[in-house]
Amino acid sequence: MQSYPSKLLEHAVNELARLPGIGRKTALRMALHLLKRNPAEVESLGTAIIKMRNDLIYCRECRNISDQDLCTICESPKRDHSLICVVEDIRDVMAIENTGQFSGVYHVLGGIISPMEGIGPQDLHIEGLIQRVASGNIGEIILALPTTIEGDTTNFYLFRKLAEFNLRLTTIARGVSIGDELEHTDEVTLGRSILNRTPYESGLARK
Repeated sequence: MQSYPSKLLEHAVNELARLPGIGRKTALRMALHLLKRNPAEVESLGTAIIKMRNDLIYCRECRNISDQDLCTICESPKRDHSLICVVEDIRDVMAIENTGQFSGVYHVLGGIISPMEGIGPQDLHIEGLIQRVASGNIGEIILALPTTIEGDTTNFYLFRKLAEFNLRLTTIARGVSIGDELEHTDEVTLGRSILNRTPYESGLARK
């Protein structure tokens, strides 16, 4: 087991190692790097993290992260508010926005249905989506969830929940490979998948 010359350093390493993808060796390198930085720079980093955690909120409309009640996308009059793209999390919003190919708005579920992980429909922001559709101003829903078993399960659940509404339900084209996460898909492929979306029912017919 690694021994440390300082309890303060050990505590910092333990906390940094909690971050995803950060092992203890990497955490130690990060902690030692911070020790070499100007105290004002380290304080600025700490303040930014604390302020992000305490002050960031979720958009009341789409559940994207925001600095205010409505995010800049939902607030924009230039976006097509009758077109909603349903995604798993905030990283997917960022990935799709980077393509520059989507002009609608979003709905962030906050996850996907995964019985193995104990995540059911009640754990996701599905009711908020149903309420938005029930307002009667929505013309199309794009299901842009991961091309995994869990993503397909969530797609089918949403299809059943939205079947009673008079709207177009589509899914992104399979330019995104099976098993891929949207955030890891290149911008050109993801952009084409959005533009070449297909009716969800046609995908069911092929299964």
